[in-house]
Parts: sequence; structure tokens; C-alpha cells
Amino acid sequence: MKSTMSKIFATAAIVAAPFMATTAVAEGHGEDLTYILVSHAPDSDSWWNTVKNGIALAGEQMGVSVEYRNPPTGDLADMARIIEQAAASGPNGIITTLADYEVLKGPIMAAVDSGIDVIIMNSGTPEQAREVGALMYVGQPEYDAGLAAGIRAKGDGVGSFLCVNHYISSPSSTERCQGFADGLGVELGNQMIDSGQDPAEVKNRVLAYLSSNPETDAILTLGPTSADPTLLALDENGMAGDIYFGTFDLGEDIVAGIKAGTINWGIDQQPFLQAYLPVVVLTNYHRFGVLPGNNINSGPGFVTADGLEKVEMFAGEYR
Repeated sequence: MKSTMSKIFATAAIVAAPFMATTAVAEGHGEDLTYILVSHAPDSDSWWNTVKNGIALAGEQMGVSVEYRNPPTGDLADMARIIEQAAASGPNGIITTLADYEVLKGPIMAAVDSGIDVIIMNSGTPEQAREVGALMYVGQPEYDAGLAAGIRAKGDGVGSFLCVNHYISSPSSTERCQGFADGLGVELGNQMIDSGQDPAEVKNRVLAYLSSNPETDAILTLGPTSADPTLLALDENGMAGDIYFGTFDLGEDIVAGIKAGTINWGIDQQPFLQAYLPVVVLTNYHRFGVLPGNNINSGPGFVTADGLEKVEMFAGEYR
């Protein structure tokens, strides 16, 4: 019996040895990797906390240094300068949104030309990511998401709507509204308003539009920045629960609205994955030379009152 057990342990040791050697090699590659994520979000937009959590957790799990940078007011020219500064600091990779192709393509392409690997996340398109020389795109095709939402709303009997655009300077925001209109089969026209980002102003502009256009069937908001004040507006004018309400993205108030029946659905583009996956992809690329062959679509996924348990648990943190 002792002889048999000795053989078993000896065999186990031989089998385990290659894996131990592989681990040692893996740990010896790609040390001291640094990645910088640059977003277009202003400091006031709490939705991006999930992105910050995603990059932080990925950095911790992969054993790399990560940093989040953004223009405090959301100014895209300021963002372009931040990308230039990030590139000048010499990171191994930059993860960035492409909120406006014309404004941001220059500094992104300059970073690529300097030898920095770039992944585009959240905004922009896979085609634009390829044009600026990025490794890949991780995000939600915004027009397609809006189109899917419009088709869904049309099936629910919606024929007119208000799109509350709180970031109208970003082309991807307008793509969401345009896709929704096309899904309904109507002209966008003046059904999209520039609400600004001040909560009081958003609320007042929504109230003014609905007062002037009382036959509006539905409201589409583009994230917590516009959804949260719109909820307050509907509470004030008595339309909460009576008007069809869909929104992009999730947040604590949005999840509460879905649960209460005030919001019909939220489109989850899974921002956690948009930040988390690029760090994982870049780390494995720099350590082992492996890279996914395709872009990664993180959304859209429709969140309704059914199956809200985990979404509610992690809203504003990982969802």
C-alpha cells in the first residue's frame, strides 16, 4: 500500500510540474504594466462610477496599475488634451472613449503612432476604432441600441416621443435618439431636446415640452443625468406611471423607477465590462501576445421589472 501511494504522489508531482513551471513563466512576463482610461464624462455624472469600479477591479485582479482621467466639465477639447498628456506619460496602453471622432482622432492616432496600444470603449464605433488604429472596440453600438428600443416601443403602441438629450455635443447621444425615431418609423425633428446637465434645468425643460406637447406618447432618456430629473418632473405633473418611459443605462433611481413601474425598461450597456474587459485584454496581450479576433459588444440588454434582484443589488456599483 505504501509503495502504491508513493507511486501516486510521484506521478502527481510529475503531472503538476509543467503547470508550476508555466505559472512561474506567466508571472515573470509583463510586470509593471500601466493603463490609463480616459473618458468624456464630467465629474457630475455618477453613471461613470461603475466604469471606475470596473477598471479598479481589473487592475487589482490582473496585477497592473490603472488610472482614470476625465475632463471635469465634460469639455471634449479638454479631453483631447488629457489623451495627449496620458500618452506623454508613457503608459503601456490607453483605454478611451471616442465621443467625437473629429475632435479626438488626432490625439488617439498620435498615441498609436508613438507605440501605445489603444482600445476604444463606450462611445464611437468599431469602424472608427479601426480607423484610428485601435486594437479593438468594446461597447454598445449606440444607433443599433436606439433602433432596438424604438422597435420595442413601437410594438408597445408608441408613436411619438420626447428624447431628453443631456449630452447633445456627443454624436453618440444623438445616435441613440435617431435610432429610436427610426425604430418607431417617425422623424426625429424637434422630438429631441437639448436638456443640459443641470438637474433643475433638465426637469424644467421636460415639464415645458410635455406642457406644449400633451399628446406625447413616450419619453426616452439617455442615462441617470437626464432620467433622474425626468422622474421628478413626472411626479410633479402627475404623469408618472401613465406615460411610457424608457431609458438608456442604469442607476439607483432608474432601477427604483423600473421596480415601481414608472420606467418601462432600461438599456444596460454594461459599463462595468466596458472598463474591465479592456484591462484584461491589454494585460494578456502584453504578457502573452494573445488578442481576441473581434470587437466586443457589451450591450444592449433590456432590463425590466422581471429579474431585477442582482441589478438592484449592484446598481450604481457594478450595474
